[in-house]
Amino acid sequence: MSVLDHHTIDLSAPRISEAGVADYIALLKPRVMSLVVFTAMVGYFLAPGDHHPVLAITSILCIAVGGGASGALNMWYEADIDALMSRTANRPIPRGRITRPEALTFGLVLAFFSVMTLGILVNWLAGALLAFTIFFYVVIYTIALKRWTAQNIVIGGAAGALPPVVAWAAASGTLSMEPVLLFLIIFFWTPPHFWALALFRNDDYTRAGVPMLPVVAGPDATRLQILLYTVVLVATAVAPWPLGYFSAIYGTASLILGAGMMYLAVEVYRLREGTPANRATRKLFAFSIVYLFALFAILLLEVVVKAILPLVW
Repeated sequence: MSVLDHHTIDLSAPRISEAGVADYIALLKPRVMSLVVFTAMVGYFLAPGDHHPVLAITSILCIAVGGGASGALNMWYEADIDALMSRTANRPIPRGRITRPEALTFGLVLAFFSVMTLGILVNWLAGALLAFTIFFYVVIYTIALKRWTAQNIVIGGAAGALPPVVAWAAASGTLSMEPVLLFLIIFFWTPPHFWALALFRNDDYTRAGVPMLPVVAGPDATRLQILLYTVVLVATAVAPWPLGYFSAIYGTASLILGAGMMYLAVEVYRLREGTPANRATRKLFAFSIVYLFALFAILLLEVVVKAILPLVW
C-alpha cells in the first residue's frame, strides 16, 4: 500500500470529526501565514503616522486570521486534490481529522470576524481590502483559476501580495506608492518561487490533474519563464531605491540578494533539455524564501532603527 493510500479516505463518506486544536491550526496554513504576518508588519510600520500598539496588534492579528481563513477555505475546496498529492495528503481533511463542512464553517467564521473586526476597530478601507484579499484567494484563485489555467499562480499571486497593502491602509487610512511597490515585489516573486516548487513536485500535480506550468508546458518552458520572471522581480525590487522610496541600504541589499536569485535562476535555466528537477531547482525554491524575507526584514529594521535613534540621542 502506498503512502497516499494509507493516509487518504473517502471524502464523500459521512464521518465524525476527530479534530484537535493542532488540526484546526493546520487548516490555517501556518507557514503561509508567517509570510502574511511578516509582510503585513512591514507594510504597517512603513506607513506614516503614529502607530498605536493596540491598533497595530489588532490590525496584524486580523490580517493573520484573514489569511488563515483563506487557507481553511482553500483546503475545504481542494480536499479532493490534496488527497492525491504526497505534499498535501497529510492535511486534516484528507486524513479524516476534519470534515469538509467543518472546514468550510471554520473558514467562513474566521473570514467574517477578521473583516468586521478590522473594519470596525481600525478602518473600513483596510476591512474592505482584507475582504477583497480573501475573496480573490478563495474565489478567483482557488475556485476559478487553479484547476483551469497554467497562469493560476501568476494571477492568483495578487492575493498573496496584498497583505502589506491592507496593513498600510490599516495604519494610515490611505494608500500610496510604497505599498504598491511592496505588492509588486511579492507579485513578481510568486511565479519563480512556486514554479520552482512545481518542477520538483511535477508528479504530484500531474496525478492531481492541476494544470501547473510544468504539467502543461513542460519543464523547459517553465525554466525559461522562471528566468524571465526573476529578471522582472530583481528589477522591480531594486527600483524603489533609485526612485527615492527606499534607502540606499535597502537598494544595496536588493542588488546583492537579486544577484543570488539571478544566479540560481540561470542555473535552473541551463539544465539540459529533458533533465529532471535537481538540486538547483530546490536551491532556487529555498533561496527565494530567504530573498523575500530578507528584503522585507531590511525595511522593517530601518523603521526600528529610526524609531530608536531619537531615544538614544
